[in-house]
Amino acid sequence: MLRQKSIKKLIIHCSDTDDDVHLTAIDIHKMHLDFGWDGIGYHKVITRKGKVEDGRPEFWIGAHVYGHNETSLGVCLIGRNFFTKSQFSALEKTLLKWKKKYPDAKIMGHCDATKTKKTCPNFDVRTWCIEKGIL
Repeated sequence: MLRQKSIKKLIIHCSDTDDDVHLTAIDIHKMHLDFGWDGIGYHKVITRKGKVEDGRPEFWIGAHVYGHNETSLGVCLIGRNFFTKSQFSALEKTLLKWKKKYPDAKIMGHCDATKTKKTCPNFDVRTWCIEKGIL
């Protein structure tokens, strides 16, 4: 069980699916079940239209970054390389809401959270956060 004081990272992901495919949190949930997981690994999913959908509750340890799940929340943008303005707007609102609740948490991309060959979320999270005034 995640406790509010244990959240140290807010980690941004992408679904690594074609940018023209409109998946939802339910689709990701089914995909993750097929991996043999206990369901969706992310706490939030942002659809191509910018709708923020719930994944795991914030008190439930995620399954989104090996070795960091006990200290993080994960949000996933649907797509691979080109995210919509609506998605970025929803991401900004989600992160600002989380930062109020978890002020000491560091925002980072999946690729920045651990040693990995993955480039997820396929944009420079730090630069984007600085541009938005989130950091």
